[in-house]
Formats: sequence, C-alpha cells, structure tokens
Amino acid sequence: MSKVKLKIDGSPVEVDSDMTILDAAKEVGIDVPKLCYHPDLTLHGACRVCVVENEDNGQLLASCVAPVEDGMEISTRSMKARQARRRNVKLLLANHPNDCLGCDRNGSCELQDLVYSMGIGSHDVDELEGERRDLPIDDVGPSLRRDPNKCILCGRCVRECEEVQGVSALQFSERGFDSIVTTAFDLPQSEINCANCGQCATVCPVGAITEKIEIKDVWEAIENDDIHVVVQTAPSIQATIGEEFGMEPGSVVTGKLVSALRHIGFDGVYSTEFTADLTILEEGNEFLRRLEGDKNLPHITSCCPGWVKFAEHNYPELLPHLSTAKSPQQMFSTLAKTYYANEKGLDPAKIYTVAIMPCTAKKFEKERDEMRSSGYKDTDAVLTTRELARMIRELGLRFDLLDDQDYDELMGDVSGAGTIFGTTGGVTEAAIRTVKEELTGEELERLDLDFRGTNEATVEIGDKKINVAIANGLAKASEILKAVKNGEKDYHFIEIMACPHGCVGGGGQPLPVDEQKKDARARGLGSIDETSSIRKSHKNPKIIKLYNEFLGEPLSGEAHHLLHTNYKERPKN
Repeated sequence: MSKVKLKIDGSPVEVDSDMTILDAAKEVGIDVPKLCYHPDLTLHGACRVCVVENEDNGQLLASCVAPVEDGMEISTRSMKARQARRRNVKLLLANHPNDCLGCDRNGSCELQDLVYSMGIGSHDVDELEGERRDLPIDDVGPSLRRDPNKCILCGRCVRECEEVQGVSALQFSERGFDSIVTTAFDLPQSEINCANCGQCATVCPVGAITEKIEIKDVWEAIENDDIHVVVQTAPSIQATIGEEFGMEPGSVVTGKLVSALRHIGFDGVYSTEFTADLTILEEGNEFLRRLEGDKNLPHITSCCPGWVKFAEHNYPELLPHLSTAKSPQQMFSTLAKTYYANEKGLDPAKIYTVAIMPCTAKKFEKERDEMRSSGYKDTDAVLTTRELARMIRELGLRFDLLDDQDYDELMGDVSGAGTIFGTTGGVTEAAIRTVKEELTGEELERLDLDFRGTNEATVEIGDKKINVAIANGLAKASEILKAVKNGEKDYHFIEIMACPHGCVGGGGQPLPVDEQKKDARARGLGSIDETSSIRKSHKNPKIIKLYNEFLGEPLSGEAHHLLHTNYKERPKN
C-alpha cells in the first residue's frame, strides 16, 4: 500500500493512501466528533458533524468520507470547522425531543455527549424556531421500541440491518424535512420480517431504537409475597455486565452478579449454563440420530431465537433441518415450573420466571405460542443486561464491592461447555465434545475457529468425518444456506448465531460496543471454560441426576414433551 504525507493540526503524519481524514486524525490522537460513522459499517457522510477544514482552500470536508491526499494540511480545530459542527448539532437538536431525563439512552447517548462537549445549551436551540416531528411510536412488539421522533437520520440502523444482517427490515422514506427511517409499508416492526436481534439498537447513537423495557413487571412480581420469582442468567452476562459499572470488558463477575440478584430480591438464582448443558444432551443425541439415519442433514442449531425467526421468514423449506430442542432459556423456564416446582413443593401457577439475557429476540421467544409445555407460559419476563444494570443502580448497589456468592444448589452445577454458548462457535464445540466422547471415548481437541464471519471445520468421530459450519451474523448465515441449497457445500452440522460474535455481541448488551469489546468478552467466557472443573455437558452431575430422577434419558417421551418444540413458516414482508 502506498503512503501519503499530510499535516493535521500542524502534526505531520504518514498514512496509507486509502485512509480517510478521520482515520488519519486518529493516528495523531485526535478523535474527530461524528454521529453517522460506525467502524463496522459502510461510510455514509450524512450528519456532517465530522467536518474539518482544508487549510489549502478553506473547504469544509466530511472527514469520515474524505480521502487523504499527499501534502494536505487539515485543521480539525479551526473556528470555521468548530462553528459548522456546532451549527449541525444544533439543527439536529431543533427537531429532537428534549426529554433526556426520561430517555433510555440517557448517559450513553452519543448526541448527548456531543452537546455536552460542544457546550450547547437549551438557549442555543430555543433560537431555532420551526416545525417539529410528532410521529407515532412503534412499541407493539415484544422486543423493540422504535421512536422515530428521536431519530437523527444517521442511517446506522439501515446499514446494519442490510449489510451485516441481510434482513433489510428498515429503510429511508420520504424526502427533506419529512425524511424518516421506517419499515416496509410503515408496518409495526412486529409484523415484518424483522429478526428482533436488536443489532439496530446497538448501533443507534441515540434513543430512537431500544429494547422493550420489562423492569416494572419484574419489580411487581418480586414485591408480591404470593409469587416465587426464579431468575436465570445467560452465560455471557457474567463477562459483560461489569462494563455497566466501569469494569474492563471481559471482566468475569459471576459471584457479584449472583449477589446483586439476591439483593434485588429473587427467590431462586440460577445460571442458564445448566440448561445449556441440557440442550447439548438433547441436541447432541438428536444430531446422532439424524447422522445415523442420514435424515434432515445438515442439522442446524436452534438456540438463537433471532436466527429461528429469520429462518421462518426466509428459509421455511429448511425448518425440518433445525433442531427441535428448545433454547436453554426456554428449557430452564420449563423445568422451573415442573422439576423445580416438584422439588421445592411449590405451585407452578405461582412461580414467575425471569431470564437475564444479552438478546432482545429472547423477549419475542418467550411470547411464542409453542412455549407453554409446562402447562403455563414458560418464561414470564426477559430483561437485557442493560435492564438488569438499571435495577442494580436503582437500589444503589456498589457492584464492584459486592461479595461473591454462588448460584443456588438444585440446578447449580454447570460446565465450561455451557459457558461457551455465549460466543459464536461455542455451541458447536460443546456439542462435538459430547458427541465425540459418547461415540468413541476420545476427547475433542479445542476447535481452532475465528469468531468473525463464516467458519468451517472437519472433525473426525470414529470412522466418520463431520463437516461443520459456523455462521456469524445473519448475512453470513444466508451465504452458508445458499451454498447448501445450491449443492456447493456438504455440511453435517451448522451453527447459526444472529449476532456478530454470538451472545457477547447481543442486542441487549452494554453500549457502546465494538470489535475489541466483543473480543474481550469472548476471552472472558473462554477463561471460565478453561478453568472449569467440569468441561463437558454430559459430565455435569446435576444433569445426570435430572435425567435419572425426572426425564429418563435424552429424547425420552418426557424430554421431548417438555424440552422440544416446532417452528412455522412466516410471511416475508
């Protein structure tokens, strides 16, 4: 790559010729303000908050899209550039609701940060009189809340949904002042082919797209003395929630998480890793049956509800290939109202199940009609990592100073295999660990997989060579599935996670998020797995006890009734 030399605020810098001015500024320690720019998305240049001045001709350039040129002299701090940025931010505020105190993104809003850093006050905005938008809020679905009045038209959500996820559920409509980001035919998000993954919310710089908040419902259940409230925490939460309290990404805070949940008032505190182990036993044996009968191959994982809904809309012909095993969330909730209720002598009608999840699609999953095999609604509430952090703050808990506590005993043993469910590739590795040892008695060496994009591996199990594929994000999933349908690839096992990096990059995780944070979170989960005394799902003594005393064996009639489900074709709007 050829190099160019330029000056930025008087500092000489030599950079690759294909870089933008924004990237070059980073090389000399300058973080130019920006809103529409996102490192994982194509360049857009819409907000003009990143303008800098070309000192050679006085021209203002959008630094996120303007390429570097040899001999350039750029000023990021000139009066002309700073005034232009302030003017553009003030114009955004002139058509933006002034309700920061009640906004879900208060404290993590990029527009709010810019306003503060630029010293813009309410008096600066009051002088800009004009029409304001008053558009209906879309909050009828269970997963996401979309407030178009807060939208700044940066286009991040549109690009994320199209480029990274391949769903294209959001689009620009109208022109000029009437421009909006909306869905096809302005339908509610619950009525289109949205996967509910929440990746749009992770890239939204403001509060235009957020998760559907369920905190009030959970508090009401906890405060009701007649209700027994059981909570489960997804594997990834223990390596992500610390970020909400100033800890480094990937910090493992399992004990403090458990302590916080008990302070909040939950009656039973458990980890979803337990039923991740159970999922492996059910799905692993299901895969073996399919492999031996050469039926419904490739076997495709189904523990990610965003992927399942995407498949129902876009690949209905492949639904017979999806595992019928419920997700770990739904398995746990089913057991809470059957096995747990029996063991504790509780009326299942008075058990309220809460799941702490990294994922907004889990809110949709709990509402599926199929998720009532316990005789009741299996999961009553789903809180994202961010929602749980709000509850912890509401109580004034100093998270970093909480003592470390253990999960409750009944379903408290977990394996490292269950932990790595939280990263892309983890389900495959956990499943193959069990399948290979069950068939041959040999242990699986760690799969060497890069968590970005699409991955392939071949694993020898006895005299069989098992071809596995792992998709990271829904656009990558489509690449794999099209190759399978066209006969270009021959896989036996496919793992699909809707969110890049899997659950550590989920739509309900702490914000802001970037590749480095997701990598650190994945490493945190990997460290738990590596130091676990139990690293294989089928070695979990509490899982063995569960089968011996309640379920019988994997894929038994009782297991199939309680732990398996089905899927249905949905329209592609």
